[in-house]
Amino acid sequence: MARLANQMKQLYAMCATALVMGRADLDGADDVGFDIELPIFTVGQTAELANIHPQTLRQYDRLGLVRPQRTDGGARRYCLRDIARLTRAQRLSQDEGINLSGIARILVLEEENRQLRREVKRMQTGDQESVFAAGRDGNIVEVQRSNRARLWRNAIRRETRELPGRDTAADTAAGATGDSNSTPADFKSMVLWGW
Repeated sequence: MARLANQMKQLYAMCATALVMGRADLDGADDVGFDIELPIFTVGQTAELANIHPQTLRQYDRLGLVRPQRTDGGARRYCLRDIARLTRAQRLSQDEGINLSGIARILVLEEENRQLRREVKRMQTGDQESVFAAGRDGNIVEVQRSNRARLWRNAIRRETRELPGRDTAADTAAGATGDSNSTPADFKSMVLWGW
């Protein structure tokens, strides 16, 4: 288990390096299966990967340019999205001479642009359905619906209908006629998960 965790951390570190070097972007990382919101990097790792002094990380955190997640003990943990934002902020500050409030606005607009491009791409493919949920930060995020989840829900429905003592013909008729004795749970399902 520890070996698998180390391999996963190494893969995320390689992805972060590719982001910093400009050889990858967040959409590409997301498309190949990386969880771009997974808080995996410590302050020291993030500072080394993004080539930023740890004190600068703390300043960016205070100013709201990045919002690292916290462990139960209060330690900061950064994700791939944070590393991409930090790298972009450094380039805008050092190469373009933009002040921090300008950088904050640019980062917000770039993220909105990225989300819109994803939505356009999803709408153009048209073969997948999406579900929208509230993200950790309160923003609406897109969650791709999976066929596996749909098959799982259908299996639960079949098992529920096939329970001994249930009259499936009556249940089906009740659902079709809107009988008040039937419950919404008989005909709809919802999957909730947390992280």
